Amino acid sequence: FSYYGPLNWLTFNVGYHNEHHDFANISGKNLPDVRRIAPEYYDAIPHYHSWIKVIYDYIVDDGISPYSRTKRVTMETKEIDALRAQGGLVK
Repeated sequence: FSYYGPLNWLTFNVGYHNEHHDFANISGKNLPDVRRIAPEYYDAIPHYHSWIKVIYDYIVDDGISPYSRTKRVTMETKEIDALRAQGGLVK
């Protein structure tokens, strides 16, 4: 998960985790630009605005661990509409 809060200024944008894994060769100072350029890829996936909440969830949520992964699925519009019609969990 990524963290989009003010502590990124102090931590050299370490919170831009998803962006870093998508573009590992881009320097940390430019990772906010990646999100700004492509919000359609980053606004819809899970992320945090509180650093304390990141740490709290990591400690107490059994579903979050070093092995947790967020995977994007590429689908056609008609497939997304079909999932929505069936009550799927697609935004």
